[in-house]
Amino acid sequence: MYYKFIIIAVLVTLTTIPLLSNDVFGHGVGADVAPPISFAGMQVTISTIMSPSDITVGEFGSASLQIRFFDQNTDTNLESVTYRVEVHQSGELLARETFFDIDGELNVEIRPKSDCSEAQPWRCTIYYGDREPISNGLQERGTGVPVIMGPIFTKGGLYNIQVVVLGATSPKTFVADQLEFDTFVSVAQDQFFSIPEATAEIPVTVKTYYDDISNFEFKKSDKSISFKMPFDWSPDYVDLVQVVHEEIRFPKSYEPYGPQNDFVGYVDGVQVDNRTLLVDPYSSESQNIIHFLVTANELKRINEELGPEHYSKKEMFFELVPKGQTTENGFSTTFENGYKANVVWKQVYGAGSEIPFEITFFDPEGNLVKDINYAISVLDPNGETIYSNVGDGTTPYIGIKSSEGIDTQKIFIESEGMHSMTLALTGTGFTNWESYVISETLFEVGKAGELIVSTPPPAETSIPAWIKNNAGWWADGQIDDGSFVSGLQWLITNGIMTIPPTEQGTGSDDVIPGWIKNNAGWWADGQIDDSSFVSGLQWLISNGIMKIS
Repeated sequence: MYYKFIIIAVLVTLTTIPLLSNDVFGHGVGADVAPPISFAGMQVTISTIMSPSDITVGEFGSASLQIRFFDQNTDTNLESVTYRVEVHQSGELLARETFFDIDGELNVEIRPKSDCSEAQPWRCTIYYGDREPISNGLQERGTGVPVIMGPIFTKGGLYNIQVVVLGATSPKTFVADQLEFDTFVSVAQDQFFSIPEATAEIPVTVKTYYDDISNFEFKKSDKSISFKMPFDWSPDYVDLVQVVHEEIRFPKSYEPYGPQNDFVGYVDGVQVDNRTLLVDPYSSESQNIIHFLVTANELKRINEELGPEHYSKKEMFFELVPKGQTTENGFSTTFENGYKANVVWKQVYGAGSEIPFEITFFDPEGNLVKDINYAISVLDPNGETIYSNVGDGTTPYIGIKSSEGIDTQKIFIESEGMHSMTLALTGTGFTNWESYVISETLFEVGKAGELIVSTPPPAETSIPAWIKNNAGWWADGQIDDGSFVSGLQWLITNGIMTIPPTEQGTGSDDVIPGWIKNNAGWWADGQIDDSSFVSGLQWLISNGIMKIS
């Protein structure tokens, strides 16, 4: 409880620090903040936020773009702002128009329209809305917002939103020197590939947020995949890049890339950090999603490791290698607002080493919470603080950002025994919550390779809703016995699915009785309740067919 007050005090202190560093600004995903400019005794900047924040070409009819002009020191909007907004992609101008907003927070609707035959794409763009008579800028009127319709967000990749502030405080007041800001947002695009296996072609989807990928290859010897993408490795360009995001989706039924496995990732032959490669088995019922989130620091590290000859390279080469099933220790913790975090680490790590703790955040309904900001501290068995991270104080938000709801913290654990972890949720996106929510949990660290057996909670049953779909597919023969059982083993072992304590059997027979598969089908159809389905799982465990570590 003592450290709970310490971490809150540190967080409160951070909220009083002016956030002036330029290190956090650069290419965004669904939102970005430009470097601040000194103006009239203030540090003013522009933020751009897309809604929805994660959009994929062809999957949306329109998107909202919010452009905000504010003093970064006080987080206060400047009023009566006249903007000139330009949208560029790959050096091409797609849109240019003047806007006016009374409260400094401009909202624009963007309607993508493809099939532009003009040599200059901006000539295909059309603008709708009410004109403010003095500035002649498009403005909101009642519930209606200005509309840009044209070849914008029709292709995946990085878009440059250039904003020039022409005037502020009044439609008649123009600034002596125009204030120019650059922000960047990304639009995802799905590219489809397949892996040739003996029994079938395995579909693979790569969602790229940066540029088109090519040369997708599968290596049979180690089941690895690889692909490449255009990228400028010159240090000046790398300094601008906030993150390179590639998302790879595999069927959960495809064993080499199933959710129970471990993976290693490489960029240009350099193994990436634990925080760069994220495995998300939660967001999709049928797919295991693996993210490459290559941050600015990781890009710079790769450049430094490969040396100056790498700076002239114009491509980025990705490799993903499956390493088989892994066993983990872990625990769950619940926050004051009902949010939950699962914390796991591989059993190969133990006391006397730096342990990568993977932390996954869920809302009260069990959904993955994306773009969450948090802080963390750990106490050793003597109550001494051995690790604390509340963010570096240079970002527009307090805490560490977990953009996909999954993050890894490397913590050196010196000795075996009971430790304490405090987690604080501080906000989402660029927004700090008025009140931070805290969780505190005791957890045990043993020797490397040792399974930690925690005190069992009261018997209960908790089954994610999407498991019913898998059970139905298994009952219908669309998923084989081995894949279904190994998937359930992983879910139960890692605390995602909870069943009452059951003694592990040691039987050698691996034949699953027909009545269990029938139960699964009936349960999927809603004909029997959860406990009846779980009784079949307990039978598999007690007879040694399903092994829970």
